Amino acid sequence: MAGSKSAADRRPAAAIWPLIHAERAALATDLADLSDDRWSTPSLCTELTVREVLAHITAGASLNAFRWMAGVIRCRYDFDKQVAMRLAEQLGATPAETLERFRRVVTSTTKPPIPALAMLGETVVHAEDIRRPLGMRRDHPTETMTMVAEYYRGTDLVVPAKGRIDGLRLVADDGPFATGSGPVVSGSTLALIMAMTGRTAHLDDLQGDGVERLRERC
Repeated sequence: MAGSKSAADRRPAAAIWPLIHAERAALATDLADLSDDRWSTPSLCTELTVREVLAHITAGASLNAFRWMAGVIRCRYDFDKQVAMRLAEQLGATPAETLERFRRVVTSTTKPPIPALAMLGETVVHAEDIRRPLGMRRDHPTETMTMVAEYYRGTDLVVPAKGRIDGLRLVADDGPFATGSGPVVSGSTLALIMAMTGRTAHLDDLQGDGVERLRERC
């Protein structure tokens, strides 16, 4: 029901952090042998390379609520400027340094003032922002993907996902996730998550009468 909390929303942060750490560790492994020239590949995040997105993930795992607010004030409440500033802090001089800085935060539990579940979503989505342009694939645990999908279907925090899927019926074909009513959009849970968060590249992986409406909203 609209407004009700999912099982994922009720899960304590202590149970979510191991999932975040697993996703980070998998990404670090995938990028271990990436050649220097491929680090400049455009990501699914507008105007950012895969290297810059990795630095952004590192920044998120290095930024507690106090430092986040200090940055917001320093940037005069320009949140995009704050993101760019923190990304630059974590980029390093070389791709190897960017990756090493990320490895240092794989098991971090530091976060900005957002729920741990939002951090899991950010980790999954940004990792796919990196992997897809590089032709990489991860077989995510179904439980993790379902939790992330359940989170995004009910929130516009950080990313306007809830409003984007209003009036549509989303159905995963590889897990139990399903939500909403209206024209159907079906596909993998990952593709649904990425479409909910505005990644148009994954719309071609989806089927149903609601896909074009969702495309218009991305």
